[in-house]
Amino acid sequence: MSNWLDEVKFDANGLVPAIAQHHQTGRVLMVAWMNREALQLTADKNQAVYYSRSRQKLWHKGEESGHFQTVHEIRLDCDADVIILQIEQHGGIACHTGRESCFYRKLTPQGWEIVDAQLKDPTAIYGASAKTETPEQSHSEQVDVLSHLGR
Repeated sequence: MSNWLDEVKFDANGLVPAIAQHHQTGRVLMVAWMNREALQLTADKNQAVYYSRSRQKLWHKGEESGHFQTVHEIRLDCDADVIILQIEQHGGIACHTGRESCFYRKLTPQGWEIVDAQLKDPTAIYGASAKTETPEQSHSEQVDVLSHLGR
């Protein structure tokens, strides 16, 4: 039997986008990146482990915030280049901005509108070093993912 990891089409940097989706509601909570080791650890531990491109290291979701993700199921898309993790989000906060989901802005005729409340101030979660993304940084991440998906 071949190694299941060999069937995943990692990009030229050895990464694959991973969508974290609430296992009961289906709500998309976040998108991150995984390398081979992160995906293997996620499967082994049933806890989400991602790869941080900015820090160039593995990132166990919740290691700083306490908002761990228990993985109920891992799925691979038809092109074998996107992962979906069906997860339980501990603490109810997936986003570093203190919201349930990273997808808290909706496009309206007036532009991007914040539609989800901040559940907790990031400085209360991460301390004074809390990083808040500028819209440009957030847009850059989204473009990276969409570019990877060929859209």
